[in-house]
Amino acid sequence: MKKLLLILGVCAVFASCSKTSSLDNKTSALDETAVFTDSLRTIQFLNGIYAEGTYGNTDYAGIGFSFNKRRWETHGNWETSADDAEYSLSSATRPSVMFYQGTFSAANYGASPKATDIWATPYKNIRRCNLLLQDIDKSPLSTGTKNRIRGEARCLRAWYYMQLLIVYGGVPNVGDKVYGISDFINLPRQNFAEFVAYLSAELDAAAALLPIPGATYPQGGYQDLDYQRVTKGTAMGLKSRLLLYAASPLFNGGALATATAQQKAVVSYPTYSVARWQAAADAALAVINSNYYSLNVDNTKPGLGFYNLFLSRTNNEYIFAVSRPVNKDFESYYLPGTRGGSNYSRPTQNMVDAFPMRNGKAITDPASGYVASNPYINRDPRMNYTVMFNGAKYQSNANIQDFVWTFTGTGSNGDAFSSGGNTGYFCRKMCDSTVTNSVGASPARSWPLMRYAEILLNYAEAINETGQPDLAYPNLRLIRDRAGILPGTDGNYGMKANMTQDEMRAFIQNERHIELAYEDQRWHDIRRWKIAMTLYNGGPNGYNKVMHPIRVGSAGSLTTGVGLTFTYQIEDNIRQHVFRPEMYLLPIMDDEIRKMPAMIQNPGW
Repeated sequence: MKKLLLILGVCAVFASCSKTSSLDNKTSALDETAVFTDSLRTIQFLNGIYAEGTYGNTDYAGIGFSFNKRRWETHGNWETSADDAEYSLSSATRPSVMFYQGTFSAANYGASPKATDIWATPYKNIRRCNLLLQDIDKSPLSTGTKNRIRGEARCLRAWYYMQLLIVYGGVPNVGDKVYGISDFINLPRQNFAEFVAYLSAELDAAAALLPIPGATYPQGGYQDLDYQRVTKGTAMGLKSRLLLYAASPLFNGGALATATAQQKAVVSYPTYSVARWQAAADAALAVINSNYYSLNVDNTKPGLGFYNLFLSRTNNEYIFAVSRPVNKDFESYYLPGTRGGSNYSRPTQNMVDAFPMRNGKAITDPASGYVASNPYINRDPRMNYTVMFNGAKYQSNANIQDFVWTFTGTGSNGDAFSSGGNTGYFCRKMCDSTVTNSVGASPARSWPLMRYAEILLNYAEAINETGQPDLAYPNLRLIRDRAGILPGTDGNYGMKANMTQDEMRAFIQNERHIELAYEDQRWHDIRRWKIAMTLYNGGPNGYNKVMHPIRVGSAGSLTTGVGLTFTYQIEDNIRQHVFRPEMYLLPIMDDEIRKMPAMIQNPGW
C-alpha cells in the first residue's frame, strides 16, 4: 500500500486520474488525451473541481465541503462542535460530538463514522487542479480561455490548501506535480512560513489571470452561465483571509511550548511579528479599494438587507460561493418539526447573548435597555434573522405566518424541549421565512463561502492589532448600519468611543461571531484566536447555555399570542465542551503518518 498516494488518504482518486478521468456518466471511461483534447470535456473536468455532488459513480466533494450542513453522516459540521449550536444527536462516535467532547485522537477521528474529508477532500481536488494545469495546453480552447482556466485552477488549489492550513498548519506541498499510481511518495510537511508565502504568491498569480467581478463577455469576463466562478476579487479575498489566519495568535509565533523545533517550524512562524497584521490589513484594504463589492443593503426594514442577502444567487456581496440549484438546504436542516425540518443544529443561549440591543449596546451594559423578563424585544435585527425564539413568527405548514412556541408543555402546538428543541431555540439563518421544508417553492440561492462583510471585519481586526483601533471604526459602522442598529447621537452605532486595543479586539471578535454565525467560521476563529480554552472546560463556560421558557398560568391564546406570559430561565445543563491546548491543531491521522514517515505529527499528539 505504500506505493499508493498517501497524501490523499483515499489514494485511488489521486492516482487514477493519470490514466482515466471520472468526469460524469458520459466520460468516465475516457483517458487524459480524450478529455483534454475536447473543449467541453476540459470544462467539465474544471467543473468537477468546483462541484458538490456525484458524477457517475464518483463523489466530487467540492469547494463547499466544509461549509456543507450535511457534511458528516448527512448532518453535522464544525458549527455543532463550537459554542454557536447544539447538535441534536449524541453518539460518541459522531465527528461533531468527538470534536466538542475532546475525545478524538490521531487514531480514531478518521475511523467510522469517517471524518477523513478534512484531509482527503482537499488533496483529491489539489490533484485535479494539478492535472488540469498539466494538460490544459492540449485543449483546443482559445489562449485567453486557457489562461483564465489556469487562474481558476491556481485559485481553487490555494483554497483547498487553506482548508488544510487552518486545521493542521503546514502540510505537504505537492507543487505542480501529478503523481501516478506507481509512485512512492514520502514528502515532509512544508514549513509554515514557506507555505503561507507559496499560497500568497499563488493567489497573486491567479488574480493576474482571472477576470474582474462583473466584467462583461467577451471582453475578458464570464458569460452569464459561468456566474460564481472564481474571479480576481475571489483570489484577492482569499489572500485577505490567508494573511489574517497567518497573523493570528495560533500561527504568529503561537506554537505549543512543548513542540519540538521541527514541529514549531511547520505549525507557526517562529516568533511574533506585528508586521503580519499589517500585511493582513493591506490585503483586506486592497479588496475594499477595488470597489468590486459592497454590502447588500435594503432600508425597507431594519436588517432586511442582511436577511435578503442569503436568498439570492446574485448580489454584490458574495466573493466566493457554491452555486446551487433551487433548494431547501437550510430549511430541511434547521427548521423545527412543525415546519418539516430536522433541526439538527440548534442555536445556544451563548449565541443569542452575543447579539446586542438595537441601540448597539451589549445586553450586559446597564444602559442597553435589556429586559431579562422580555429578552427578545429591541434586539439587533440580525438576531431575529438568525434565531427563532419562543413566540417568534415563521411560516407554518398551513402556509401562514404563525408562532413558534418552545416553552415546556406546548405538546402538538409547538416545539418545546419534549419535542426536541432542547436549547429553547431554532436556527433561521439563511432560511426563507415565507416557506417551510414542506410548503412553498424552493429558493434560488447559493452557499456563502466568503462575502464582503468578512473583508470589512478582516481589515478591522488586522488594523486594530497594529495598534490603530481608531481605524477599525468606519468598517464596523458600515456593518452595523446594514444590520439595522441605530446610529445613536454620536453615529457610533452603539460602539464605545475611543476603545483601547484590547476593548476593540473583544468587540470585533463578538461582531464577527454574530455577523458570520453558521457560515463555517466560528470553529476556526476560536482556535486561531486561541480562546477555546477560556470558552470551554468546566463551570458555566464549559457548557452551551439553554433558555428554558416557562409559561405562567393557562390564560392566553397560543393562536394569537395574546395574554400569554412567560418566565425565562437560563440553564447551563447541556453537553459540556472539553478543550485541551493540543486541540488548537488537529492531529494528522495515524494512517497517513505511517504511510509517509517524513511527515511529522502535530505537537501534543
